[in-house]
Amino acid sequence: MRDNSLDIPARAWAELLLLGLIWGGSFLAIAFALREIGPLTAVLHRTGWAAALLWLVVLLRGEQVPREWRIWLGFLVMGLLNNVIPFSLMAWGQTQIETGLTAILNAFTAVLALPVAALFLADQRLTGRRLLGVGLGFAGVVVAVGADALGSFDLRALGQIAVLGGTLSYALASVWGRVMLGSLPPVVAAAGMTGAATLIMAPVALVFEGVPSLALSIDAWAGIAYYALGGTALAYLLYYRILAMAGPANLMLVTLLIPVVSIALGAAVLGERLTQAAWIGFALLALGLMIIDGRLPRRLMGLLPAGGVPEARQGDKGAP
Repeated sequence: MRDNSLDIPARAWAELLLLGLIWGGSFLAIAFALREIGPLTAVLHRTGWAAALLWLVVLLRGEQVPREWRIWLGFLVMGLLNNVIPFSLMAWGQTQIETGLTAILNAFTAVLALPVAALFLADQRLTGRRLLGVGLGFAGVVVAVGADALGSFDLRALGQIAVLGGTLSYALASVWGRVMLGSLPPVVAAAGMTGAATLIMAPVALVFEGVPSLALSIDAWAGIAYYALGGTALAYLLYYRILAMAGPANLMLVTLLIPVVSIALGAAVLGERLTQAAWIGFALLALGLMIIDGRLPRRLMGLLPAGGVPEARQGDKGAP
């Protein structure tokens, strides 16, 4: 029987590829900004400009601004888990490792979200197939990082650990967002989250990195504009459009596109070259994600009936 689970609209495919390009390019844009500003200031720019644009969209659409304190508390925690912590850890980590490797490790978010969701949400079970996919994902990360790095604490190893810490924060955010903000329109949730993150980041960046300088090069401003307005605000809007058109299982395919784009841009623009171990690790991680998704193995085995629906809902993925 024919598998229709990948028969998503052509428009959704186009927007999925666009989202992969946008998020994949964000790592290069961040690298340009980090040449002239610190990681915390880079995050402040990212959340601040994105929040301004998203709240403008909220007002232009006439969306209702939440008034309940519980929702604003949800924004605060979501901003911390989905923006402040992962953006900061990954920005600092990217000062120590290649942009492509950062993107590979960032893809671990989609794997780590499963055991985290199973721990906190009753309807998210870890089946045997999912456990196999999670195991391959963990193996891929270990190979990409390198066995030697696991026992060392030099800056490169700490950079990789920081990026992985960011993926854990993203995974926790997916659970928090579903429980606390799931009833809100996506643009309102994104605006509230980035706005709350900006309120947290402003004093943190000021204390540790001083007043942000506006005397930056065109390259730095272009990087900031790209990752804040394109890679955050626009990407969130695009993300939820694809989610509505194609569903969460198809949306997870973007996780496989982001590292490929980032690796290609890092090699072409920055002259980066990843190790063979990083490539093997990415292959294992990609295989784990495909097994978690479940459709490719079922298609190969001829077990998915026509019109079959991919198993279980995935939590939202954070921006890179």
